[in-house]
Amino acid sequence: MKIAACALNQTPLDWTGNIERILQATEKARKAGAGLVLFPELALTGYGCEDYFFMSWVHQKALENLHAHIVPASKGIFLAVGMPYSRQGILYNCLAICQDGKLEGLYAKQILAKTGVFYESRWFEPWTPLSNETIETPSGTCLFGDFTVSWNGIRVGFEICEDGWHPTSRPAKIGAAQHADLILNASASNYGRGKREERHAVIESLAGVHEGYYLYTNLVGNESGKLIFDGEIMFGSDGVVLSSSAMLSMRDVEVAVFDLEEPEQSFEKAAERNDFEEFTTAAGLGLLDYLRKSGSKGFALSLSGGADSGACAILVAEMLKRAEIKLGKAELERKLGFKLKGKTSKEWLGQILVCVYQSTANSGEVTFKAASELANFLGAEFHHWQIDHLVSEYTKLTEQSIGRPLSWGTDDLVLQNIQARTRAPGIWMLANTRNFLLLTTSNRSEGDVGYCTMDGDTAGSLAPIAGVSKHFIRQWLVWARDHLHYPVLDLIIAQQPTAELRPSEQKQTDEADLMPYDLLEQIEVCWIGNRMSREETIVRLKETREEKGEYLELQVDRFISLWKRSQWKRERLAPSFHLDRFNIDPKSTGRFPVLSN
Repeated sequence: MKIAACALNQTPLDWTGNIERILQATEKARKAGAGLVLFPELALTGYGCEDYFFMSWVHQKALENLHAHIVPASKGIFLAVGMPYSRQGILYNCLAICQDGKLEGLYAKQILAKTGVFYESRWFEPWTPLSNETIETPSGTCLFGDFTVSWNGIRVGFEICEDGWHPTSRPAKIGAAQHADLILNASASNYGRGKREERHAVIESLAGVHEGYYLYTNLVGNESGKLIFDGEIMFGSDGVVLSSSAMLSMRDVEVAVFDLEEPEQSFEKAAERNDFEEFTTAAGLGLLDYLRKSGSKGFALSLSGGADSGACAILVAEMLKRAEIKLGKAELERKLGFKLKGKTSKEWLGQILVCVYQSTANSGEVTFKAASELANFLGAEFHHWQIDHLVSEYTKLTEQSIGRPLSWGTDDLVLQNIQARTRAPGIWMLANTRNFLLLTTSNRSEGDVGYCTMDGDTAGSLAPIAGVSKHFIRQWLVWARDHLHYPVLDLIIAQQPTAELRPSEQKQTDEADLMPYDLLEQIEVCWIGNRMSREETIVRLKETREEKGEYLELQVDRFISLWKRSQWKRERLAPSFHLDRFNIDPKSTGRFPVLSN
């Protein structure tokens, strides 16, 4: 009477790898004595196939692989594996139910995820509760739709991810699953700060309604580039979460086994949640998967000595530290596809992270010291390039064309932007020579208001911190110094954030150019995260802040104006990770018009 749930790190259309991981998990569960095994949503194809789901060959290939590999593997065991299925020209998000070498049914998802980062209704149609039909497949006839099946005398029902997030309309309350002794939920639920508590409500909302068992599993890792799945496995009964696994594993396959005769046993109790620790782990996992799945060999970083680039460097170092502990060198090398030189993660870092400090006459000794000492402390390769002569050449070309000299009095943004843009070609070139990914260092706050230079500091392959605010990054750096043991971060923490693009006598700072970063974060949470109006945002700020009302109104109006004008920049930002409750990625939770008024 043992059941198992598997968290898998899958990749869209990686047929060989996806099937191998499903079969590997099946054997692990079988050896542990489990007779039933649950896999995540769309585990066979990968969840993030997006418009590949429009291609009929994808559905056909999934069906062929189901019958060639998954169904035969179910001899003597019960397998529930997520996959798409096309029925009469309509595509459904399904859970293939295989038992003892036979396909018993294809449960079809009833409630599609279509808010925030999810767009399932673009590809799939929802199924009608309490309805099913018999269909013909290469393995014979089976049920399709909403149904329950029997396993070891237990009635088993199903939900797929979003099905369980709707308290009144979910299958456990109005579908076939309401009559089940055990409900299986196959999910693809992305990581986001604070989401774990919300997810537990999937089980807790059944208190007093469903007295049976509930088993939930999730994808894990950076599956397709932007979403990071946390791989949480939950087991519960009568609305109580009995067991909840650790999240964000670096391993490709995690298997949790539960004994229905001793349901109170725990697989692995989750640690108390810490936002900073979760961010570090999630971003590190995202970086590792992006690196290996893109076939790249490392990261290049324009290390300015400021908070954002410093945070990116720390995250790469933590990625390797955690991989060393969780995976070991041999497994990490297998994942990456190349050998690592040295014995420790600090030695490996010099092989996969190259940093360049690109100075102009406006750069200061403080930031150079911070950049060079941080790179040295981490073990990264470090270079210092002086680029004034390149900036000067571009400036001369433009001055010749317009027939006048450029000056800070009349051409402030022009002269700032050319410095940022001049830094891009060299670091791109260095990255290209090594097959490295160029990291951009933009954070969410800068993206909100367009405080970034297109083709300058936004140039790159991946933006690892674009999903979190500047205020969060500054708080996280203090935590990282104290809890991750990076005393060198004092050199960054002591600084006022500055772009260092104006002459030093102007004493440029980000917050003087914009507004205090903690205020900017509050406005973005109201305006973007909570979708408040201008007036509602102002009321909320007046309730929580000490500044005068006129000042707050001015800053809200400034934020909204800059937000509206900067959508074109957000359309061009490098891919970023979804790490918070909301983000501003136009392909994720931030779809807004380029032109509006």
